[in-house]
Amino acid sequence: MAFRPFAKTTKTLPGAIGTEEAKLARRSAEEMATLEEERVYREGVVTIRDIISPSAFRVESSYIQLGDILCRTIFVVDYPRYITVGWSAPVINLSIPMDISMFFYPVKAAVILKQLRNKVGALQAQISADTEKGAPRDPLRETALRDVEGLRDALTQGTEHFFQFAFYVTIYAKSKDRLDEMSEDIENIFGSKLINSRKVLYQSEQGFNSTLPIADDELMIAFNLNSSPIAASFPFISSELTSDEGILYGINRHNNSLILFDRFSLQNANMVVFATSGAGKSYAVKLEILRTMMMGTDVIAIDPEMEYKHLCEAVGGTYINISLSSENKINPFDLPRPMGQEVAVDDIIRGAVITVKGLLRIMLGGLTTEQDSIIDRAIIEAYAKKDITADADLSTVEPPIMQDLAEVLEGMEGAGELVLKLKKYTDGTFSGLFNAPTNVDMRNQLVIYSVRDLEDELRPMAIYAIVNYIWNVVRSERKKRILVIDEGWWLMQHEDSARFIYSLVKRCRKYYLGVTTITQDVNDFLRSQYGQAIVTNSALQLLLRQSPAAIDLIQKVFLLTDSEKYLLLESGVGEGIFFAGNKHAAIKVVASYTEDQLVTTNPQQLIEIERAKEEFEEAMGKK
Repeated sequence: MAFRPFAKTTKTLPGAIGTEEAKLARRSAEEMATLEEERVYREGVVTIRDIISPSAFRVESSYIQLGDILCRTIFVVDYPRYITVGWSAPVINLSIPMDISMFFYPVKAAVILKQLRNKVGALQAQISADTEKGAPRDPLRETALRDVEGLRDALTQGTEHFFQFAFYVTIYAKSKDRLDEMSEDIENIFGSKLINSRKVLYQSEQGFNSTLPIADDELMIAFNLNSSPIAASFPFISSELTSDEGILYGINRHNNSLILFDRFSLQNANMVVFATSGAGKSYAVKLEILRTMMMGTDVIAIDPEMEYKHLCEAVGGTYINISLSSENKINPFDLPRPMGQEVAVDDIIRGAVITVKGLLRIMLGGLTTEQDSIIDRAIIEAYAKKDITADADLSTVEPPIMQDLAEVLEGMEGAGELVLKLKKYTDGTFSGLFNAPTNVDMRNQLVIYSVRDLEDELRPMAIYAIVNYIWNVVRSERKKRILVIDEGWWLMQHEDSARFIYSLVKRCRKYYLGVTTITQDVNDFLRSQYGQAIVTNSALQLLLRQSPAAIDLIQKVFLLTDSEKYLLLESGVGEGIFFAGNKHAAIKVVASYTEDQLVTTNPQQLIEIERAKEEFEEAMGKK
């Protein structure tokens, strides 16, 4: 027996139906009133779209005008049989204002397989017909058949997918001539890769809208491509600047990759660092010193402000203070020991005479032609006084000092004024600087020369003498070394010192030496012909934040684009552009906590470090 449940029935009265309809009508009226109020309200509200949209624009046949800016869209219509990975990089990396849009329209495999099957049949029929007629084979048809068959297999196996791909570029310029020039450049770049492109014609507004960040393709000009060439078209491209060996210089700001480089792998190992005060130039160079030492390279640095002392003490380096009252002395008459039979002793002596004469020009405020001749003869006689001649053994001789030169000059006719000027450096106020044999020890991986306690008048000549002594040591023993000259603009103040540094930078590669020149006074450095030559002969260049007063000169010397110029003006501490050979990238100098504690120049951090050091020593003393 089956049981049927009672059916529940509901009876609606005619009056109730009227009540429901009335409620719905009232609700609709209320909603319409609310929407109208919302519409009225929104008409009086300023939106982001209202702010960023132009007040008006003019549409021409091949471009549109937005205020003072002209813009034109270029689209790709055809691709070659093969395109390389990153084919769009030359366009994307152009330093011009542009917008790029890519649209991908997936096509179902079943649809395209049917079309490909028909294409295969047509190609095979054409090839068979040619064979029957005895006609020569057609390589184009055979290649197309192989490509279609390969694509059918890949689509069937799911290793490839099919798309319609649209690629649009909208460029911006302030004049019609500049717009035409940029359009031609981009079309030439596409043409060099056998990619056909066109400028929009009577669709300039649709082209502009298609490259706005709203994902609306109004041009609808697409090309059939499968997954592989589509992947090669992705715009994730940025400047790479790294090598398999070397040290970390910083982070690539384009793509957060590491900038690793070995400066000795380039055509020369020289480097220049330009930045304003406080931009982090000494910080970056000290980081390089620390990391380079870990690779076994010796480092010598000239420290004008005692910024390297903390680092030197931390790594067990030698810190040499050069001042009038210091016990450390450097004799400008020192000679390098000849390496084998590479250089004749006579040539070494001649080179030393020229170098000392350059120093004396700085010390004495210039020389007349007659004085130059007298000084030249006096220096040679001062060396001869110490038995330093063409047949001498330079490893056993003792070079003269400034007093010996003064004594020689006293016995020469017409040298009275020179003797009088030189007395300041032999018997007078400055006698503690150059009038003694060299007694510094450079047998350490890190050697720092401090010139902080010297008067500004003496700094150029002291740095000149120090660099000359270092150069003699370098020529006496070939070894991988880096010489850091901080505040190199001091040497650009005098032609002789500038010429000497330029000669050093040109020749140092032969002795396995890399020279790092740091300066904050960019104008003084680059306006010197020798300063610009030093930049040219430096394979590595680091530009950090620049001042508006120097940026135009920097842009001209380093051939920077406007975007790179503004990047240097707006960079933070430790940010800038790193050049290595022909490549360059935006860089951010980074350090670990321990490295930061060793290389920081922040006064507050240094005070905290010294306080912590004192507390630690006090605690150890109590124990």
